[in-house]
Amino acid sequence: MRKVFRFLLSFLFVLASLGVYLSNRVMFLKKKDDEEIFIREKEAGHLHPDDYDALPKREVTIQSSFGYPLKAVLVEPHDSNRYIIIAHGVTQNKTNSVKYMNLFLNRGFNAVIYDHRRHGESGGKTTSYGFYEKFDLKSVVDWLKAEKGRDIFLGIHGESMGAATLLLYAGMLEDGADFYVADCPFSDFSEQLAYRIKEEVKVPPRLLLPVASLFLRIRDKYSLRDVSPITVIENIKNPVLFIHSRKDDFILPSMTEALFEQKKGPKKLFMAENGLHAQSYSENREEYEKVLDEFLKEYVFTRNGVAEPVS
Repeated sequence: MRKVFRFLLSFLFVLASLGVYLSNRVMFLKKKDDEEIFIREKEAGHLHPDDYDALPKREVTIQSSFGYPLKAVLVEPHDSNRYIIIAHGVTQNKTNSVKYMNLFLNRGFNAVIYDHRRHGESGGKTTSYGFYEKFDLKSVVDWLKAEKGRDIFLGIHGESMGAATLLLYAGMLEDGADFYVADCPFSDFSEQLAYRIKEEVKVPPRLLLPVASLFLRIRDKYSLRDVSPITVIENIKNPVLFIHSRKDDFILPSMTEALFEQKKGPKKLFMAENGLHAQSYSENREEYEKVLDEFLKEYVFTRNGVAEPVS
């Protein structure tokens, strides 16, 4: 009996240690240094500091529904009610969003770029890959509409985790924007995590995922199955432009293809030929802009009776 008791204690200790380790890896994924991001974006030609500094803008603090501040920048070079919100990927910050912001500024939109929870200058203790982030996105949308009016013409662009976040926001909460651009999202976080475990740890994911999900539920109050854009994609009625690089080996392009297939109503798919994860724009700039223009003309401006911006 004593041996059985010792075995059980040892098993529980190992289980608890494994659960804490796995959930730590998920909740506290190492972020990129803010200065590193700034230098990278500048050297890539995505950020021109003098041009950015000259834009009419103001820094704002938006209160998350969970009590922490979300740091954002409202950029308004146009006398227009057209706005785009940009949601960055995991480990990044709002500096990473400037290149996408510029695409829309050049098309007559004003913009909001912001830091996700636990990223950049925003508060929040953990990263949840869209679970809590979708509520923060709602806070940003609600703030913008309270500030500029409920009748603004609004789009949301997201990259990687930001793309998954906007799909979860639109599909689980409210279809609160007039259109969405989802660049390299995952379709289901359990599947994504299983794929990364298989690639990086070489351990069968079925042995680790239940433990990770259990400890996320205990420690951060959500489980892996709660982060699944594919399960809510049919709820999104407004147009979605899906983008992915064919060579992406971090989040597989088949995930975006599955989301595209499940989405009902207006949609468009662009599979970029060049670049790895989150590099569709960097490595395919002309094609990216062409597809964006086609999407806006065919599914957004025409559908909503909105005049195309004069370039």
